[in-house]
Amino acid sequence: MTKPLRRRLVAEAVGTGFLLIAVVGSGIMAQRLSSDHGLQLLENAIATGTALAVLILVFAPISGAHFNPFVTLVALVDGVITRFDAMWFVIAQVVGSCVGTIVANVMFNHSTFEWSTTTRSSGRLWVSEVVATLGLLLVIFGLVRSQRAFIVPFAVGAWITGAYWFTSSTSFANPAVTVGRMLTNSFSGIRPSSAPMFVVMQLVGTALAVGLLRVLYPRETANA
Repeated sequence: MTKPLRRRLVAEAVGTGFLLIAVVGSGIMAQRLSSDHGLQLLENAIATGTALAVLILVFAPISGAHFNPFVTLVALVDGVITRFDAMWFVIAQVVGSCVGTIVANVMFNHSTFEWSTTTRSSGRLWVSEVVATLGLLLVIFGLVRSQRAFIVPFAVGAWITGAYWFTSSTSFANPAVTVGRMLTNSFSGIRPSSAPMFVVMQLVGTALAVGLLRVLYPRETANA
């Protein structure tokens, strides 16, 4: 039975908020504990990937644990969610993302509200966001369409952990996360002027994912 919309929105907001706490908080902690940039990235990646897997396990039975407007968009294309519900999902995700970042700032004695000054603007980063988003959506919906949704939490956590390392952008792959990370002037931040192109490239990755999913996992052969 579909859960009431209010419950699903709370799950999306809280889950996305905790995701940003994991991303931003572990980034700040990594900076404080390690001087080596590679070790900082490793710490940030492991904390984010493992936290994301757990959050999906907790909230998937309520809302599907999208935590990402482009996951919601593909679900809309698939007919899994209505336009009305999708609109509110995206709002809840963005609000949760911003609140989560603010909480992380407060926990580590940063300014409650602060804009990132970290510029992330180059072709290699934009291509990375296409790759990261495309891969993430293929992992999620490829597993769902092939009747293996039970391993999505672990697969998504593993993908994000790996993508931190094999993409030069460190795999944002999520417009809500991108917006939230504008609000921290720390290891995980992104300058507001850099964010729009990240979102555009994530949309490109989403469009490619929709096309590939139709080729690789067409509805009539989803069980193959």
